[in-house]
Amino acid sequence: MNPAKLGLLGALVGVNVAFVLAWVRDARRRTVRTAPSFADIAIGFVTDFLDALGIGSFAPTTALFKFRGKPADDLIPGTLNVGHNAAAFVETVFFVTAVAVDPILLATMIGSATVGAWLGAGVVSRLPRRAIQLFMGAALLTAAVFFLMANLGAFPVGGTAMNLTGWRFGLAVGVNFVLGALMSVGIGAYAPSMVLLALLGLHPAGAFPIMMGTCGLVQPAASLRFFKTGRFAYGPALGLTIGGSVGVLVAIFIFRQLPLIALRWLVIFVVMYAAISMLRSALRERVGGLATPAT
Repeated sequence: MNPAKLGLLGALVGVNVAFVLAWVRDARRRTVRTAPSFADIAIGFVTDFLDALGIGSFAPTTALFKFRGKPADDLIPGTLNVGHNAAAFVETVFFVTAVAVDPILLATMIGSATVGAWLGAGVVSRLPRRAIQLFMGAALLTAAVFFLMANLGAFPVGGTAMNLTGWRFGLAVGVNFVLGALMSVGIGAYAPSMVLLALLGLHPAGAFPIMMGTCGLVQPAASLRFFKTGRFAYGPALGLTIGGSVGVLVAIFIFRQLPLIALRWLVIFVVMYAAISMLRSALRERVGGLATPAT
């Protein structure tokens, strides 16, 4: 295997060891540890099943959390990053070893996103609830637009290259830094990453290890910040981990071909509902804040 890919997989293992140790410390620190519900596990299974098929997991999970009414909005970004990390690890190992994209492009783009996530998670952990609601409401609307574009065939088809050079390489690395930072707010990177790489001429298959690898390193890196602040929901995150680990294996090894257009239409309606719900919550926070008398 190429040294760059070996280094990437070594970094993946290292950051995930740190992730596990940090979660164990967090669990020991907590006086109350909520057990995952069946709904948490089912959400993890369904959303990481969709994730392995290239639809993404952040927007559908946020939508289902809003349907259910928990966890609290300000805990959702941390819960997404912590809970979906196990599935992202499996996807990264599978796609990085199975698809022959340029290893230098792969490692550099993933590295830039990881740095962006580390910095972004530090900011998100200090944001007020209303700011997170606004960010996530906008993120869900953006995700719905990307899903709609995919179903209508409006995405660029991509090229035939499995590497990028020159300004295309630099642009891809720079944009992935931003996408990594946005993942800390709960904005999934799959759709914008796929569009970016297609516009730059990369083969669609080459986007998968980059997308999966980005999540595989970004999520545990961002989670280390969330573990420090405790700003995630323990039970739901554990449920996503359990259900998602099974869902991603089922998707990769059993259901390789599904009618993705029909699935995306379903996800569009669910995500649009959640976006409106999230933005309404932000509006209520604002109205409530204005109504609170000064002390």
